[in-house]
Amino acid sequence: MLKIPEHQVAGHHASNGTLGPLIDDSGRFYKPLQGDERGSAEAAFYKQFSSNTQIPDHIRKFFPIFYGTQVMTASDGSEHPHIVLQDLTSSRLNPTIMDIKIGSRTFGHEASDAYIAKCLKRDRETTSLQLGFRISGLQVYINDESGFYKPPRDDVLKSGLDDVRFLFRRFVSSNLAPAAVPQELEANAALASNVYGGTDGILAQLLELKAWFEDQTMYHFCACSLLFMFEKRLALEGVRPNAQVKIIDFAHVTEGKGVIDHNFLGGLCSLIKFISEVLGDCEEHKTDQEGDS
Repeated sequence: MLKIPEHQVAGHHASNGTLGPLIDDSGRFYKPLQGDERGSAEAAFYKQFSSNTQIPDHIRKFFPIFYGTQVMTASDGSEHPHIVLQDLTSSRLNPTIMDIKIGSRTFGHEASDAYIAKCLKRDRETTSLQLGFRISGLQVYINDESGFYKPPRDDVLKSGLDDVRFLFRRFVSSNLAPAAVPQELEANAALASNVYGGTDGILAQLLELKAWFEDQTMYHFCACSLLFMFEKRLALEGVRPNAQVKIIDFAHVTEGKGVIDHNFLGGLCSLIKFISEVLGDCEEHKTDQEGDS
């Protein structure tokens, strides 16, 4: 049986008869193709990428599994083509998730003037131009009683530099207050180390991606997002939190034509630096607390 995704934090939502993604109980995610060239471009990318033997296995793991396309009854009741993908949250219980759009520029050079103007306005109004990335949405598991901290999408997009730093700290906080304000929030240093740090944490995965983007010239990943996921309950219980990074949203991918994707790589490097600083602050705070005890 198809249903609306419970853990979607950004993008178009299926609600009130509108077109949006659906999931089933077998671990598959059905994304409706956009009606213009973006839908066909994304489907074409998945087909080409999935059969591209030049993609290393250690990089392929960062991309959702592609199962093909299918015409089916959509969330708005119409018969509509969908891209069938791996449901990235199907095996997770109460996942903490963040969606981060990468790049200081979120439009392709071949886009129309109207679309470029629209994207440029959004890039200027968010942290895309300033930081090379912006947070598009997030949810942070609190507990079974309180559920999730999930700020409104418009509020997240309005985030400035200090707000982004707060959200990265909130992402790894054990504070149970769902609406904690920055001055009341202390990121859990152990949780931050388990999620952001370590040999298999988010930073290590981002560095693995960075090494590939420093060499690959096959694609330019314009307006794509990185999805951060982990299971906070496991982390708080001292179990590996299963932190994972995935790349999603490929409606604007173009051929690299032998040129490094500096827009994505620049945003990725900025994100790595930003999270490294947040992790360093958490570890420094932990050291200060231990020194005071």
